[in-house]
Amino acid sequence: MRRNKNFNSQPLLYLISTPIGNLEEFSPRAKRIISEADVVACEDTRVSRKLLSIFGIKPQQLISLEKHKELTKSNQLVDLILKEKKKVVYMSDAGYPAISDPGQILVKQCLDNGINVSVVSGPCALINALSCSGLDSSHFLFYGFLNAKESARIKQLQEIKTLPYTLIFYEAPHRIVQTINNINSVLGNREMVIARELTKINEEFIFGTAQELATIDETTLKGEMVIIVDGFKQGREKIQIDEEGIASQLKECLKKKMSKKDAVEFVSKTLNINKKIVYKLMNNLD
Repeated sequence: MRRNKNFNSQPLLYLISTPIGNLEEFSPRAKRIISEADVVACEDTRVSRKLLSIFGIKPQQLISLEKHKELTKSNQLVDLILKEKKKVVYMSDAGYPAISDPGQILVKQCLDNGINVSVVSGPCALINALSCSGLDSSHFLFYGFLNAKESARIKQLQEIKTLPYTLIFYEAPHRIVQTINNINSVLGNREMVIARELTKINEEFIFGTAQELATIDETTLKGEMVIIVDGFKQGREKIQIDEEGIASQLKECLKKKMSKKDAVEFVSKTLNINKKIVYKLMNNLD
């Protein structure tokens, strides 16, 4: 057992949550702590330097905590804190460090080396979206980004399809329609909300069922999005995938120039549906 009291003489790493859109959400406390730091670590020095310059903050030293070099850079930051007694903060490009962003490895390395960690609160896209969704917020699962590969994404959705909690995902614009189609096929035609451009002038919440949202014009969706999906309700929906969902998957396969045979094989295997049923639905598409 270990109990850490952060605000004493122990070495401390500050995590800084940064605005996800509206710059007015950058708190005075966050700006003060960054101004007092010897070293500011960040995802991308170009993004952070631009943000800090808006507020007249010129960090003494700015270090990139690149995702693919996070372990090496984290060890360097630990040495700066312990050996050189530097005041170090880590700020994300937007939102909370370590929440679908780099930072978790740095936090673990600090804690393993006796460095306490504290966070300066700020905007969080998943909380903003959930609060305004109207869906059950008493219990929820934040999944983050689903796999970019469709077969892996379908498998991930299958693993959580019977959870009774509201599900929260992040998604990029170029995959949003495909991901909604996968949600419809695997989870069923549930109530959903898409939240985009949060805290910005074009902030938008799109409400509807999975089938309705799957028809949305992809060109009207810009910026990273939060997807909120109603949890599984026993008796309200069947665990197996409905026919419309299977047909939707088949259409997606055909759009990718797959042959009818390969499309049937793929959908049958990935969705664990009898091949005869899939063939019948394929014939109905003609």
